[in-house]
Amino acid sequence: MLSKKNQQEKSRLHPRNKNRERYDLSALIEVNPELKNYLKPNKHGENSVDFSNPVAVKTLNKALLNHYYGIKNWEFPDENLCPPIPGRADYIHHIADVLRESNFGRIPEGDKITCFDVGMGANCIYPILGVTEYGWKFIGSDIDQKSIASAQHIVNSNVSLKGKIECRLQENSKNIFRGIIDQKDKIDISICNPPFHSSAEDAQKGTRRKIKNLSGKKVKTPQLNFAGISNELIYEGGEFKFITNMITQSKEFAKNCYWFSTLVSKQSNLKGIYQLLEKFKAKQIKTIPMGTGNKSTRIVAWTFLSAEEQKEWKKTRWKTKSK
Repeated sequence: MLSKKNQQEKSRLHPRNKNRERYDLSALIEVNPELKNYLKPNKHGENSVDFSNPVAVKTLNKALLNHYYGIKNWEFPDENLCPPIPGRADYIHHIADVLRESNFGRIPEGDKITCFDVGMGANCIYPILGVTEYGWKFIGSDIDQKSIASAQHIVNSNVSLKGKIECRLQENSKNIFRGIIDQKDKIDISICNPPFHSSAEDAQKGTRRKIKNLSGKKVKTPQLNFAGISNELIYEGGEFKFITNMITQSKEFAKNCYWFSTLVSKQSNLKGIYQLLEKFKAKQIKTIPMGTGNKSTRIVAWTFLSAEEQKEWKKTRWKTKSK
C-alpha cells in the first residue's frame, strides 16, 4: 500500500521538482490572497483550483512562483501563454541532468553556465526557473517585440533576475539560431518549447479536448486555459516542421553550443527527428521521457561535439578535470 506521502506526490515529476507534492493551498493563498477567489470543491469535496479558468490558472502560477521561487513580480498580458510551472520546472531539472551526465555526475551551476531559451515568451518562465534553481545565465529570444518587452519588464522587476537574463529580439521569424547567437557566443545548453499546432483550428480542437478533460464540459469556442497568442502555439507545418528547422540551423552553430534540446509533444515525430539528426551527424542523441498529470512528452537533446571537443569544453568552461 502506498504511504500517505506517496499518494500526495505527483510521482511523474522530477525528484528535484519543488511541486512534486500536492499544492499547499493555504501557503499559496498567504502569498497571493487573490487565489482563494478561484477555488472550488473537486469531486472529493476538497478545495481545488478551477483549471478550466485561465485567470485561475494564472493566479495559481503567480502564487507558485512567489512561494517556491521568490519571484514577487510576474506580470504579462493575459493574451500570452500562461505556463504550468511544475511542467516547466521539470524541463529545467532534466536538462540540468543532461549537463550533469556530461560533467562526471556534478551539475554545473552558477553564472558561468549559459542557457539559450528559443522563444522565451512574454512570461520568461524557463529563464526564471533556471536562474532561481541553478544560478545559470540566460539568453532568451522571441519573434514578438511585445513579448521581449514583457520579459524584460519581469527581469527588471525582480532583483534576483537582474543581470542574469538577456532578452534578444529575433527579427526573422524563419530563423531560430541565426541572428541571435553570435560566433563569439558559447552556449552550454539550448532549450525550446516549440509551437505544436499547425493551424488555429488545430489549436481550438486541442483546447476543446483539454477543457472537456478538466471540467467534463463541451465548449464550442473555448478560451485557452493556458492562454497563448498565435505565434506561441501555431507554426505552419506544426511541431515537426519547427524542429526540422531547428536541427538544420543547429548544425551551423555546432561549435557554439554543447547541447541543443527541444520538447517533443508528439511521439510520432520522433522517427523523423532521429533520421534528421543522423543525417547531420550528431555525435550524441538523448531522449528523456517527461510527464505531468495525464500528459506524456519527452525531451530530445543532441550534440555535434566530438569526445575531444566535449573534454576541452568542460575544461575551459566548467573547470572540470578529466578522469
